[in-house]
Amino acid sequence: MAALALLAGFISLPLISLVVWTVDEGSWRAMASPVALEALYLSIKTTAVTMGIVLVVGTPAAYLLARAEFPGKRLVNTLIDIPAVLPPSAAGIALLLAFGKMGLLGEQLSLFGIQLTYTTAAVVIAELFVASHFYVRQAAVRFGRVDRDVEDAAMVDGADRVTVFRRITLPLAAPALVAGAVTAWARALGEFGGTIIFAGNFVGTTQTMPLAIFAALERDFDAAVALAVLVLGFSFVVILTARVLTRRAEELEG
Repeated sequence: MAALALLAGFISLPLISLVVWTVDEGSWRAMASPVALEALYLSIKTTAVTMGIVLVVGTPAAYLLARAEFPGKRLVNTLIDIPAVLPPSAAGIALLLAFGKMGLLGEQLSLFGIQLTYTTAAVVIAELFVASHFYVRQAAVRFGRVDRDVEDAAMVDGADRVTVFRRITLPLAAPALVAGAVTAWARALGEFGGTIIFAGNFVGTTQTMPLAIFAALERDFDAAVALAVLVLGFSFVVILTARVLTRRAEELEG
């Protein structure tokens, strides 16, 4: 109990300090500034696109990792895990060398008039690179634990594989999928190093909330704190909503 109280206090103290610092009127005005709202909107937009891609691509990929055996599976598993431990700055440099003008695919993309660096698309790519692991890994673990006897029974009753996946496998794995999605979203929302190197820090185009906080820190500490509180509040609402949805999914599963 003491260890839990110590951990909770350690986490709570910095968060409370953020909120307490913003009691003055100037901080509240900073939260409502055009730059802050634009950065928040961009963060919401890019992370929504990121999560859409993660769910559409990551769900079948996680299912395949959990259920199938194929040559090079260990290598694929290792590759998926690498972004989770790679320093964000190294991730940004790697993306720049892959998709930048002088990167491995840069010249080929330029032939089609596509430039990814320093664009909103680059923000999404950076978020995908660092966040997808958290969803895929958790989803794969859960898919591997789904009782296959239940799936086999449904197939014996005449259901095809797609129906079994949609009606049985996904609902049984739903709590873990929601939890993995929230974790991935939180990582995407907080992405900084890869974004600033690969996408830059341009207001309205690539300046997400973490970059806006960093930019404000150089000129106005109160504004930086206000922006931090703004993203803290938004994160709290999303995580709380996800927990409610997870609990409902678990109740339906039970």
